[in-house]
Amino acid sequence: MSRVRVSDIRSELRPSAQLLKLTYTASSGPAFERFDRQCTRKYQGKWRSWNTLAEEKAIVRDDGRILRILVARSEKREKKEATGLLWLHDGGFAYGVPEQESILVDMLCGDGSCVAVLPDYTKSTETPYPAALEDCYRILLWMKDNADELGINRSQLFVGGPGAGGGLAAAICLRARDVGDVRVAFQMTVAPMLDDRMESESSRENNAPVWDSRKNRAAWDLYLRDMKEEIPVYAAPGREADLSGMPAACGIVGDLDPLKDETVLYFAKMKKAGVPVSLRVYHGCFHSFETTAVASNVAMNAQRYLIDSFKYAQKHYYAHNAMPEDPELPGAFAEPDKAGGPTAAEENTEPPAEAGTAPETAAAAGTSPEENTAEENA
Repeated sequence: MSRVRVSDIRSELRPSAQLLKLTYTASSGPAFERFDRQCTRKYQGKWRSWNTLAEEKAIVRDDGRILRILVARSEKREKKEATGLLWLHDGGFAYGVPEQESILVDMLCGDGSCVAVLPDYTKSTETPYPAALEDCYRILLWMKDNADELGINRSQLFVGGPGAGGGLAAAICLRARDVGDVRVAFQMTVAPMLDDRMESESSRENNAPVWDSRKNRAAWDLYLRDMKEEIPVYAAPGREADLSGMPAACGIVGDLDPLKDETVLYFAKMKKAGVPVSLRVYHGCFHSFETTAVASNVAMNAQRYLIDSFKYAQKHYYAHNAMPEDPELPGAFAEPDKAGGPTAAEENTEPPAEAGTAPETAAAAGTSPEENTAEENA
């Protein structure tokens, strides 16, 4: 991929792009650690939301360590047997906290139809793969086994997240498909990290704001640093050739994102395997544009697509999960430690004046996530 020029970025995103170039600079293990400390100071314990409240809880791991989680739900009303959403934060596996995901979670859960669970999973700066995946998968099983207490429908467990969180969500769906101990009904990935090989055109020499080739390579090297043999598909889902049996999926990605090609290819492989999918590729957009330039027309367009696709999935996608024999397993609540703390794309035109309205196309939000890939152009 040729290097991203300012003129390649949508005009409404350029002011944000300049600022983000100065903000997201971490591209090594020590730099990721420093950025994680900054994220923790800025976000942890602060749930910035208009419509939801987040309660902090903790799960006891098998080794006795505590895994902090947030349970986010509407502050106004809640549907009986709401959708259970496991939402995983971004940060290249190396940094971040669940509180930073309040924008999209608020949009998805604010009407009371969904309860989201957000784990503060182990960072790769602490312990590499498979620690983060084990944490997140444990929480999915915990959601199934504690559905009644959480007020969620155990037959409607969704998973999703942006960036590394989207990659973990894809890995969880693969593992659940293969192991069979829990069934995921729907997945929603936002520019997911899927393939450590970085062989696609978009992943090479990409210097876009927020996330570029250098950061991506450093993040993968840190996450997989103890791998001596072939990389498993649960670590890098983009390596999986057979995606049959995966849950229906929707997603978005910007065409300037280094993760664009692997996202498009992954959705194409799901489509080939008969999985209902819907993906939007947004022209002139970089990684995390939907939340870092939240007031822009294109960000609001992407948000509306995700929300409407999510609502469609709530009406149509279920996967039966039997009641567990022992509801206390695999984990129970614990009090937090207070002291310690690719197919041809369909061409569509985005209406520039209609910020919150998705285009009426076959892949538009509010319709079924059918087998297609749509590209948004200015």
